[in-house]
Amino acid sequence: MRHDIRDRTRFGIAELLTELAPGAALDAAARGLSLNVEAGGAGVRVDADRATLAATVANLLQNAFKFTRPGTTVTLRASETADRVLIEVEDECGGLPDGNANDLFQPFEQRNADRTGLGLGLAISRLGAEANNGRIYARNLPDHGCIFTIDLPRVVFSLSAIVSQGVALAG
Repeated sequence: MRHDIRDRTRFGIAELLTELAPGAALDAAARGLSLNVEAGGAGVRVDADRATLAATVANLLQNAFKFTRPGTTVTLRASETADRVLIEVEDECGGLPDGNANDLFQPFEQRNADRTGLGLGLAISRLGAEANNGRIYARNLPDHGCIFTIDLPRVVFSLSAIVSQGVALAG
């Protein structure tokens, strides 16, 4: 993933999250959890490698399912600003362990008693976000859970860009 991604396409974030939701909901239910999906606005688009971004989001969901408390909810949500798209995975794990939350994105970093993985998932997620011109960060919600956020550039359409691409406008 350190190489330039060559399969960039423009696609809607709501579409991507809607596609990921059924499989994620099955995984959540198998672990005794609920999944809440807030897919965001239909017109919110990014220019990214869809497969890499889908794998990055799926990895964050799997991480949340692994560490959140039984009987609680994991939320997958998208939101946007004028120039950014945020994809968040919020869990109810009880909060992050002591230390800098962003150190969790280092390879082999494990701070939980459950060490069934290699400690590479969040490092790979960071590479996936960066490969799509984005970044990833974590926010602790003490005594509740945490939120992992993928922050990407938003594709913003302007009238001049549409006209320059030769798109015929009706009206």
